[in-house]
Amino acid sequence: MSKAVVLNDKLEKSGEIELPESFQGINPHNQYLYIKSYQAALRANSANTKTRAEVSGGGKKPWRQKGRGGARAGSTRSPIWVGGGVAHGPKANRNYNQKVNKKQKKLALMFAINEKAENGKLFVVDSVSIESGKTKDAANFLKGIDARDALVVKELIDEKTYLAFRNLQNAYLVEQNELNGYTAAAFDAIVIEKSVFEALTKEV
Repeated sequence: MSKAVVLNDKLEKSGEIELPESFQGINPHNQYLYIKSYQAALRANSANTKTRAEVSGGGKKPWRQKGRGGARAGSTRSPIWVGGGVAHGPKANRNYNQKVNKKQKKLALMFAINEKAENGKLFVVDSVSIESGKTKDAANFLKGIDARDALVVKELIDEKTYLAFRNLQNAYLVEQNELNGYTAAAFDAIVIEKSVFEALTKEV
């Protein structure tokens, strides 16, 4: 069984909590589909090319239709001309959204949480609160965790805690409703409040 590490106020290990059996044996393809959908939705969708109808100029026929011994030409803005329009080029009206149902979203999050627990990178604390609002205090808060970077999950973010974490490069603070399969998988470790952890495991 996968277990989350329980930390006390000094961020020292004080126990372990087992994850429910429903977190075990989830097909990783659910996570793949969710992350693929999440990243597709982030695309700027700003690519745009002009067709021959949209390029300025080209109103006059460049030369007469017959008698020159060359090919016919009706406009200098044809796609075969330099400076002409683009045939079948990218447009900004493309929809990149990929549908993922609610069950798959849930399974993707559960898989990511279980993976962190299996690697000993899921930490449960009573509360995440930096009352001073200072970045150095937030950095000290995460010092006891042996991880490259950490996702910090708080039930409701207060202003002081937000100010303390916002400039840390190796930490990202989110509220309970922002936790998903992508953010959970993107970081090396997860530090989660006990109330959020209980709500998360109770839902399944």
